[in-house]
Amino acid sequence: MLGKMFGNRYEILEQLGGGGMAIVYKGRDAILNRLVTIKILRPEYTSDEDFVRRFRREARSVASLSHPNIVSIYDVGTEDKIQYLVMEYIDGENLKTVIKREGAIPPERAVQFARQVCDALEHAHENKIVHRDVKPHNILITRTGKAKLTDFGIAMETGTATMTHTDTIVGSVHYLSPEQARGEPAGPKSDLYSIGVVLFEMLTGTVPFAGDSPISVALKHIQETPPPPSKIRPGIPHALEQVVCRALEKSVDRRFSSAGEMSRVLENSVRDSSGDVTRFIPLDEDATRVIRGEELKSARQERPVQKKRLTRGGWAALLVLLGIIIAGGAFAFNMFINVPEVEVPLVKNMLMDDARFTLENKGLQVQVKEAFHSSVQAGYVIEQDIEPGRLVKKNRVVTLTISKGQDLRTVPSVLNLTAQDAGIMLTENGFKLNDQIQEDYSDQAPEGKIFKQEPKELSQAPRGSAITVYVSKGPKVEIQIPDFTGMTQEAAAAKLEELKLQVSPDIGRETSVDYLRGQVIAQDPLPGTSVQEGAQVKLTISDGPGPPVRIANVRVPETEIPDDGQYHLVRIEVTDIKGTRNAYVRQHQAGDRVVERVEYWGKATIKVFVDDTQRGFKQF
Repeated sequence: MLGKMFGNRYEILEQLGGGGMAIVYKGRDAILNRLVTIKILRPEYTSDEDFVRRFRREARSVASLSHPNIVSIYDVGTEDKIQYLVMEYIDGENLKTVIKREGAIPPERAVQFARQVCDALEHAHENKIVHRDVKPHNILITRTGKAKLTDFGIAMETGTATMTHTDTIVGSVHYLSPEQARGEPAGPKSDLYSIGVVLFEMLTGTVPFAGDSPISVALKHIQETPPPPSKIRPGIPHALEQVVCRALEKSVDRRFSSAGEMSRVLENSVRDSSGDVTRFIPLDEDATRVIRGEELKSARQERPVQKKRLTRGGWAALLVLLGIIIAGGAFAFNMFINVPEVEVPLVKNMLMDDARFTLENKGLQVQVKEAFHSSVQAGYVIEQDIEPGRLVKKNRVVTLTISKGQDLRTVPSVLNLTAQDAGIMLTENGFKLNDQIQEDYSDQAPEGKIFKQEPKELSQAPRGSAITVYVSKGPKVEIQIPDFTGMTQEAAAAKLEELKLQVSPDIGRETSVDYLRGQVIAQDPLPGTSVQEGAQVKLTISDGPGPPVRIANVRVPETEIPDDGQYHLVRIEVTDIKGTRNAYVRQHQAGDRVVERVEYWGKATIKVFVDDTQRGFKQF
């Protein structure tokens, strides 16, 4: 298989691995000159239409998705009865390999991976696609530490095979949701359960449920409560542990409402110990809770306080204290109600420092966020969340969006590509192809390939910019224009077509005493001029009357005919504005006297031939 080319484009370089359904290879896209992953359905399944249909489902599913944490699908096809799928090549390893090598992963890093997978799932779920087989094997980690989800569409296959092909599917059953284990349809929250298992494994180095067979593991997913991750690995932040517990709820209604919600809760979960985040509160008192040993110890040390009756003096002190509290509360309430109002000034298009000074000078607080902008210069205010002129309480927070300038990216080189392939490459790099594709002659690239682009390759341009490309029409073809003078219009047009030139529709007509009616008397460009293929030539045609007929008396000397007793062919040829023709053709012997009156029009050349050998000529 190594070295084999699919679709005259994708070359197999080396085998990367394989699963129960497919073999995975590293390949090269010969057109775009980039590495790709090529997934090939195993030979034993190519005759099974059901397997082939499931194999292609991955391409249909993922092709509609575009997300930085989802492995992209480039192409799908069949060649020599081999079903293949071309995907984005990821230079890295899968998460399962990372866990096997490193064991438990630090919470901050585990949350980073889990959030990226949640973001990928949120995008998939928004597009009505359920993964069904989220597991560390299907999460690829790039060299830069980015998590990318892959293998959409194959999960149903592995789920179906769980109870029969344990050698290839046993990994999947450890991440199966309870509803999938019961044989029920999987939904978006099934994926959340699976990512909960993955997060559990990242934090502890082991899966929550293990068993002697896939069936025993599936039953544990349905019946048993997973152990708290901190019981296996102490020190896991409390809030993060609660995220895992909620994701692993048996009831889908108790899990997070969406992958997006789970990602947002995960964002601050590792900061649980600092006390500056909102902690997860179970849906009700029956929800799974984790109680730390320190909390139990603290609860045991508490002692009931013996109630004492207040004395008369105590009651008096209590009344005085109550009066102070009420008065203080009234004062504080009055201060809150009577906070002065200020008018929000216009700070849009100001420098950030100027905008901050202007708002704080009004007694307002400032919060800043940043965003790219195509036209607002970096450091200037794009927008403010409270419109200018509005009255608000003093100390109100105004959020300003500050421009980071244009989102500049490096323009890739699309030289020597077709316009179609250039469009694909530009889209993958955050640009788009200008709809107005230019064409011109060039010897820098073959016909149909790009020889120039604007902006130039490797320059910086704003994300989303349209790139103009110039497609070669091939090298310039220089054609030397012949002399059409004296030719008929039809003959001149035929000759121009033969030379891949065109007759200009602007045909001139003039009276001429030198050329017959219908003949070319002038042309533009002039004879001998070099032009490009497809150029137009303007012809001027004679309207007559043309030159008068003239007579030439042509005599063939007797000495020109060989004296050998044989007959010889004597021919008189005339060339004038009417063309070239024979005026006289006869057999003669030596001693014969040959004199002929020859008619001609305009300038003429008359030649005499004996047996096709020219014996004389004269111009008139």
